[in-house]
Amino acid sequence: MMENTSNEDGLLPPSVATDAVLVKSEAIAEGTPIVKGYDFNEGLDYHRLLQSYMTTGFQAQNFGKAVEEINRMISCKLSPVAKENRKEYNSHPTEREKTNCTIFLSYTSNLISAGVREIIRYLVQHNMVDCLVTSAGGVEEDFIKCMAPTYMGEFSLRGSELRDKGINRIGNLMVPNDNYCKFEDWVMPLLDTMLQEQNDKGTLWTPSRMIDRLGKEINHPDSVYYWAHKNNIPVFCPALTDGSLGDMLYFHSYRNPGLLLDIIQDIRAINSIAVQSSHTGMIIVGGGVIKHHTCNANLMRNGADFAVYLNTASEFDGSDSGASPDEAVSWGKIRKTATPVKICAEATLVFPLLVAETFVRRQQEFRDFRVAMETENSDTQENG
Repeated sequence: MMENTSNEDGLLPPSVATDAVLVKSEAIAEGTPIVKGYDFNEGLDYHRLLQSYMTTGFQAQNFGKAVEEINRMISCKLSPVAKENRKEYNSHPTEREKTNCTIFLSYTSNLISAGVREIIRYLVQHNMVDCLVTSAGGVEEDFIKCMAPTYMGEFSLRGSELRDKGINRIGNLMVPNDNYCKFEDWVMPLLDTMLQEQNDKGTLWTPSRMIDRLGKEINHPDSVYYWAHKNNIPVFCPALTDGSLGDMLYFHSYRNPGLLLDIIQDIRAINSIAVQSSHTGMIIVGGGVIKHHTCNANLMRNGADFAVYLNTASEFDGSDSGASPDEAVSWGKIRKTATPVKICAEATLVFPLLVAETFVRRQQEFRDFRVAMETENSDTQENG
């Protein structure tokens, strides 16, 4: 029978209830951060606002941790390479100079379709990352945007009506089918040229070599892959046929058959980049093949030293897209000593802010680093 205790005003609550509710707390460890958000009474300062995310909680705190993780990989990249790690290496299809941390940037095609393309282009244009991994749409949509625009629409637009109008919908974006016709007119002659070079010169084409060539041929400063070509940043796309470019390769195989793409050389190339790096960092925006391809390359070196995931996938179904960084540690794709972060959020909201708080704020450091590297190389050549 439940015990009650009397007082002047009547019965007290049951002791079992008070014992359950009024559990005595243990002391919180000294130095534990206190939850506190941004106070707009102090004025509007976007940098301080984003800094306050670290003590806001939930995904805002993960954003703050991701900023710290990316800044750690940048600091590692801008540090001198230890003498024992200064071995020469070639990163197919280009020869990039080795730095102390190779930064892999991976992203899904919808981000190139969206305005995140300009954020990615900035990073590539200023030579802040070392290796790109994307899907087929992440390649072709960049080139298509150099020929014709993508338009804003609505998620609610009816597919049957858009189909009758020859308009394709990507979420709440609209792409006229004519854009892909322009892409076909541009890319088909280039595929003819590549086939001729294969037959006449023995050129071994791989997806990364094809993307590099297309980046050269587009010759447009708005293009991510124009800058990737100029800055010798390799672009890997293991599923290059899974998109409009695949459609073009399909049609070309009837019109002018014989063009070959060697995916084995590319898997050797991306794995070799990881293996021969002093340190590696992964920034993976989205999931699917781009996420696994990057992580698996880093498995070859027993894991990346730094890692940031940004996606909306959950892990309850066992998918690689939703897999947590800790699952990657179990495979050896992220090192046991690393401090990886996953932000569960939609990339168009978060990725621009993440880049603003890291790469953009440190742009001058990257410039100074490049000048120092060029000076060192010049001195080496003069003395060698």
